[in-house]
Amino acid sequence: MARQSLAEFLTEFERRGNETAYIQRRGYRTVRWSYRQVAGTASQFAQELESRGIGKGDRVLIWGPNSAEWVAVFLGCAARGVVAVPIDDAARPEFAERVATQVSAKLMVCSRQHAAATATPFLILEDWGAKTAQSCVTPMPAVDLKPEDTLEIVFTSGTTAEPKGVVISHGNVLANMAPLETEAQKYLKYERLVHPVRFLNLLPLSHVFGQFLGIFLPPLLGAAVVFQENLKPADVVASIRRERVSVLVAVPRVLQSLKEKIERDFRDENRLEEFRERFGSSRGKHFLWRWWVFREVHRQFGWKFWAFISGGATLDLESEEFWGRLGYAVIQGYGLTETTSLISVNHPFRLGEGSIGKVLAGREVKIAPDGEILVRGGGVASGYWDARGGGIATSDEGWYRTGDLGAIDAEGHLYFKGRKKDVIVTPAGMNVYPQDLEGALRRQPEIRDCVVIALPRDGNAEPCAVVILREGALEAEAAVRRANESLAEFQRMRFWLVWPEEDFPRTSTQKPIAGEIQHFALAHFSQQAAGGAGSSPLADLISRVAGNSPERLNENSNLDTDLNLSSLDRVELLGALEDRYQMDLSETGFASVRTVGDLEKMLHGTVPRARYHYPRWVLRWPVTWIRLLAHYLLLRPAVMLLGWPRISGRENLRGVRGPALVICNHLGDADLGFVLTALPVRFRHHLATATGGEALEALRTPPSSRNGVFRLYERVRWALGVSLLNLFPLPREAGFRESFAYAGECFDRGYSVLVFPEGRHTTTGRLLPFRAGIGLLVKNLGAPVIPMRIDGLFELKQAGKKFAPPGQIRVKIGVPVRFSVEEEPEQIAGKLQQIVEGL
Repeated sequence: MARQSLAEFLTEFERRGNETAYIQRRGYRTVRWSYRQVAGTASQFAQELESRGIGKGDRVLIWGPNSAEWVAVFLGCAARGVVAVPIDDAARPEFAERVATQVSAKLMVCSRQHAAATATPFLILEDWGAKTAQSCVTPMPAVDLKPEDTLEIVFTSGTTAEPKGVVISHGNVLANMAPLETEAQKYLKYERLVHPVRFLNLLPLSHVFGQFLGIFLPPLLGAAVVFQENLKPADVVASIRRERVSVLVAVPRVLQSLKEKIERDFRDENRLEEFRERFGSSRGKHFLWRWWVFREVHRQFGWKFWAFISGGATLDLESEEFWGRLGYAVIQGYGLTETTSLISVNHPFRLGEGSIGKVLAGREVKIAPDGEILVRGGGVASGYWDARGGGIATSDEGWYRTGDLGAIDAEGHLYFKGRKKDVIVTPAGMNVYPQDLEGALRRQPEIRDCVVIALPRDGNAEPCAVVILREGALEAEAAVRRANESLAEFQRMRFWLVWPEEDFPRTSTQKPIAGEIQHFALAHFSQQAAGGAGSSPLADLISRVAGNSPERLNENSNLDTDLNLSSLDRVELLGALEDRYQMDLSETGFASVRTVGDLEKMLHGTVPRARYHYPRWVLRWPVTWIRLLAHYLLLRPAVMLLGWPRISGRENLRGVRGPALVICNHLGDADLGFVLTALPVRFRHHLATATGGEALEALRTPPSSRNGVFRLYERVRWALGVSLLNLFPLPREAGFRESFAYAGECFDRGYSVLVFPEGRHTTTGRLLPFRAGIGLLVKNLGAPVIPMRIDGLFELKQAGKKFAPPGQIRVKIGVPVRFSVEEEPEQIAGKLQQIVEGL
């Protein structure tokens, strides 16, 4: 029997039970949600709505990043008959409030960072996982729902138009789910061979296509969905490999960035020409042959990864061909919010090159005489919420005019030709499609990205190319000239300019904002750019982190003295820059940046990135057993011989099971031995220790100028340190973010982590100032902190003695402490220092 509403879809979640549904990052930790946990949280949220008197037809805003809690709140609204109103996580508070007023929202469920910006009654999104864990789940309240009932109102975020709220019903979503479910059933018997399929979903859940790949499709396959906010190529690849992801779901921009990363990696190894030769010779070769030739790329992503799903915009043919040549399936879908996203989708095993797929069952598509794509079927939404937007535009026969141009070949593949409204009509009366010009530009080696906009001329328009150059390219004239040679005479671009920043302004789905780009071009060609261009995206980003006005910024502005950026502000700025420009930025280089001008130079990637090694094999058997034997046979006897310590405070750890973050003052190299001796067995046997990253890496990769025996000796010392003492690098100057991420991975595996917050040995016997990074680590791990203090060892060192009488060295364990997520890292570091000083 066909489903009548999304409420019935919750049975799919309950049926999957304890299978993993969602994997997401919480600070430096990885959190996993089962399907049963999602269903239980959805049920509890529906009960919360009922207790607040919010019922069928009322509106609730959901404003936050992709997360399992987001999914549970959405499904809870669906089960209660409440209309969900998803808002992009990146939306401005004024926009969210305007939407809340427009739909008369009864409640807003938002992330903690948005809570202070809303006047609407709200609940914190992140709290719902903890609430479910602490209470019993009550049955879902029964509500009579029909296919025509409204499920959600999605406010589109087009590149130029004022957003409008598209009203999507339960029936619209079910109509698009039905053909996907039917097709998926054919392949479930093969899915058992690779179970579970894992999707890394980088599309926002506030958009319908993101919902299909993040909520509706995975339960039908028993798949797990990985959520990640960071779009930095290196981090995307690391997540794919670490979580053994099968399919990446992203906008074309991410696929292009990953392509550039692969090429950049080969360039750094002086193997780019070799790679291009192999790439050229792979045309027309069998899939298995291509897979073998490019196996080093497959090793980088992990052997389970096999496909990209691209949505939100049209993927350029060059990127599609690149990943296809490397042996990956590239699946494109086509749809609009008004059609509940899906109109057509490529079959993963029967791809049409350059196509956006075949039309899904249950809907019809035809091409109008002027080339416009027309669609009708159960997925077409009924109208817009905003009365000023009118209803969905359909003809007498129910055909919806998409505003897109396309073509259908003899095999039924649909091809996207561009937006109808984007057609440039030249003074000669010729129609020019920007996508054709952009395709010619992207084939030029100097061009990293481009947008072709209409430049008004004599009542018509001329095409104008706005380009972003690749690293090392000095000018764009030659590239535009070569692009023009591949175009018809009437298509050629007589106007072009270089975009002044590292990237275009973009919507939440990474589409360039054409209106802003066109405004800049008009100002440039009318000689008004200096007075009316406004602040740059880089200036806006720095200002948001620093809390200053962008007008105060110039290339000589000092990040420390003029903008008052703290070390933690710099960490936030570095992460924001990497996300904004989707580049691999050097932390070593960033540590030396002093002015805005230095930062602009750094964005061109002139400084190599420092590399540290984090061997995961030390966290697994048999190394764990060897480490246990080494502790009792070697380390513990050595500590007792050095000076039997007097230990106090172990009673403070009763009931504390871990994993926990252990901190201690730093007197010398023997500190670790005394900490391990003092800790109870349950912590001692599962402890990873952060140590000086620069020194540890020097052992791992000794200078090539030294002789072979010395290098072998240093490598053996490194291997013994990381295996027998479970050491991992924590650089003192830069590069610590990867170390903190590794600490989170240790926590996820059940290991506690020992950190010496001073960062170096004391030379006076007094406690050195704690580095602010310890506060950042504590905040992002969300775990109890066990403070410890060693006394008597420094006096032994000063006296030049190697052994101490029993009890002279004292180790004290303090009461474990926790900190709220609202506390600032500097405050946490200060409080921890006071606690250790007081022991």
